[in-house]
Amino acid sequence: MLMSDERILVSHVGSLPRPEHLSDLLIRQEAGEAIDAAALAREAEQATAHVIDRQMAAGVDIGNDGEQSRVGFQTYVPRCLCGFGGESKRPQARDQSAFPSYVRQAAQRFPHMARAMNAPAAVAEVRYVNGAPIREDAARLRRLGGGFRECFMTAPSPGIVATTMLDQHYGSHEAYLMALAKALAEEYRAIHEAGLILQIDAPDLAMERHRFFDDLSDAEFLRRVELHVAAINAGIAGIPRGRVRLHVCWGNNDGPHIHDVPMAEILPELYRAEVGALSIEFANPRHQHEYAALRANPLPSHMLLMPGVLDTTTNVVEHPEVVARRLEEAVAAVGDRERVIAGTDCGFGTFAGREYVAEEIVWVKLAAAAAGARIASGRLWGRDVSR
Repeated sequence: MLMSDERILVSHVGSLPRPEHLSDLLIRQEAGEAIDAAALAREAEQATAHVIDRQMAAGVDIGNDGEQSRVGFQTYVPRCLCGFGGESKRPQARDQSAFPSYVRQAAQRFPHMARAMNAPAAVAEVRYVNGAPIREDAARLRRLGGGFRECFMTAPSPGIVATTMLDQHYGSHEAYLMALAKALAEEYRAIHEAGLILQIDAPDLAMERHRFFDDLSDAEFLRRVELHVAAINAGIAGIPRGRVRLHVCWGNNDGPHIHDVPMAEILPELYRAEVGALSIEFANPRHQHEYAALRANPLPSHMLLMPGVLDTTTNVVEHPEVVARRLEEAVAAVGDRERVIAGTDCGFGTFAGREYVAEEIVWVKLAAAAAGARIASGRLWGRDVSR
């Protein structure tokens, strides 16, 4: 993957807002309604072209399709995997159980999200049975995204699928996890073989500490993180680590986040992943201070860092100087300006119809990231690095 050889490059985590009509089609399709497949394809094509154009205009160097064809970053997998049905009844996060008024507020803002939070469960053997959707997505991105310096495509980690779409078949978390790794490996290879950077979305490595694994001790949780990283490594086996980046976050929501596991506790486990870059939150107010964890646990020499310099849960637009200072702090922690790429904390459209940031503001925030990257680059390289 590209490094910031001449200036700090700009990317983001993946999902971008979808048009209302497309979101409606995706939500209805997930609910089992019959929809017009041709209309969905047209809407996805138009929406992908739109978000690619807006990324380029904002100054994004390493872009994608905004996940326009997917209802959610991980709940889309029944389109390619069999074995799912019913409902998962996912446990509440500790932030939710501790703050019921926050839960009520979120339900009022996003009334249709109950389905996404109670996604289908694994009710039979999970197998990869349909590679057509990912091939279509990859071909569309290759066709429309030629103006990017590099293109990436996202896919969920085995662990986030296992902790979101719960097991009602295998009887063992490890058995289910490894079955998912084997199945999702088909998706991972398809993205790689299309010539795209593969991004593995793995919020389970941090977010699930106070949800799925809330009953475990810290030591027990870290052993689960080790297992989940091993599942990722099994899924991406054979793909050069320089073609894979890993995204980790504490949940893309505007909740209190006071129960988040500290970054310092999980970093050594994250470094076990056979990937070439780590994308992780740093703009969230609960994690802005954690560059200290990177200094105490240095980034491996083969890894790039894509720190979040934009908060994806607020309409406040970061000043370019704030972005620049965040990037300079990241470079100081890594010790190498070429191994830092400007990123976002998470996606701007994690699920269809649940956007914390208004669509037109997303592009202004991304433009602020690009402007901040230019400011930081000018100071780091000591010369004008205008595009």
